[in-house]
Amino acid sequence: MRAASLLALLLPLCAFAQDAERGRALYQTYCGGCHYERIHDERLRPAVRDLADLRDMVAQWAPHTKQRVYTLEELEDMVQYLNESHYRFGLPAKKKQ
Repeated sequence: MRAASLLALLLPLCAFAQDAERGRALYQTYCGGCHYERIHDERLRPAVRDLADLRDMVAQWAPHTKQRVYTLEELEDMVQYLNESHYRFGLPAKKKQ
């Protein structure tokens, strides 16, 4: 009974799971036309200190694409992608190749 209750509580969270691959596709399709990804390593990295800053930055710049309106899930997917690929907040450091 306890396991079923716990599962019932956690199941809705799965619906909002972040999808870094979808975030990558959105970013490359709608953001990559104006700037390269290296901007995150060179210019924006010092200004983005945590995930909250990254979310704010994505939300601030998303309307500038003028090609579409993003859902909250799509914005979070782009945040997930950028965090995994560039910022690594709360994630282990990338291994150098």
